[in-house]
Amino acid sequence: MRQVFAVIAALGLAAVTVAAQQGSSTWTPPRTPDGHPDLQGVWANNGITPMTRPTQWKDKGPYLSSADVEDMKQTLAKFVDQGGDAIFGNVIQLALNAKDTGKFNQTSYDPTTGNYNQFWMADRDIDNRTSLIIDPPDGQFPPLTAEGSARRALGRQQVVVEGSEGGERGPADGPEDRPLSERCISYGVPRLQANYNSYFQIIQSPETVTVYQEMIHDARMVNMRGAPHLPSSVRQLHGDPRGRWEGDTLVVESTNFVNGFQGSTPDVKVTERFSRTEADHLNWQITVDDPKTWTTPWTFMIRLKLTEDQIYEYACHEGNHSMIGILAGARADEARDAAAAKRTPAAKAASKPATAKK
Repeated sequence: MRQVFAVIAALGLAAVTVAAQQGSSTWTPPRTPDGHPDLQGVWANNGITPMTRPTQWKDKGPYLSSADVEDMKQTLAKFVDQGGDAIFGNVIQLALNAKDTGKFNQTSYDPTTGNYNQFWMADRDIDNRTSLIIDPPDGQFPPLTAEGSARRALGRQQVVVEGSEGGERGPADGPEDRPLSERCISYGVPRLQANYNSYFQIIQSPETVTVYQEMIHDARMVNMRGAPHLPSSVRQLHGDPRGRWEGDTLVVESTNFVNGFQGSTPDVKVTERFSRTEADHLNWQITVDDPKTWTTPWTFMIRLKLTEDQIYEYACHEGNHSMIGILAGARADEARDAAAAKRTPAAKAASKPATAKK
């Protein structure tokens, strides 16, 4: 139960940590030779705060009370099963639902094939915020536009497919039809998922800041020399990041995406603000602006924690067994459907169960 106890310990300290950062801080960040705050190091995103404020906390406001924190501590200690399925999703929502129903639904995102158990997940950190979203103030995504709603109704994220302009393809005609994460190409940036290979390394120079993420080893090279963005006709999977300093805050503005971010169009603008307000924490604030998807921009903040852990290679490759299985399964489905289509009407009628006459 090592990780459960780690969660409890973090919960007990959460209220103090967040309360301290709200007031004026006398802590001064170390500086690089060019005089800017030193943000370098490996930073972990193992937080437990949900993106949106749970329904059960809709009247709590942005912060939990000490009593609420203690209650959540007890709930997690009661329900989290270290030997159960890995919790990749919203553990807070699972815990709140368990309080309502008495059942903690600790089920993997893919229970049919077997998966990681909770033992393999990193220890979780928690603060007393009720949501990562800080704007809108209710901790929820802003309303979708009509265009955004119509696109969301498709129910499937669009996948970039090369060479398929001549017609519609199936979801697994070839490897290029599968999501980029399945193909071990990219999880997108900025990557938000906590607790699973969710480590970042920042390296600074006066000309470039590199933000390296462990998951599929993506490195963003942020131009700090004031260069303009690329022409809108030039698109990149990770966007076109441009950086600047606003006081002691590193601001990174990214445009020119291929796929967008969080369900946006490729024309989204993502603005990140990195502020080191404590020796061991980095506030990572992200504003998403896409008038084609949401009625207003929205902002959330992730607390990254300094760690002495190293970033290791994420040895994922497109030719792995999973891709082979996905494509083989699709071909088997096609063969089954083709065989069914060739059956004669008489054979189809004979295979139907008899119905009793009235």
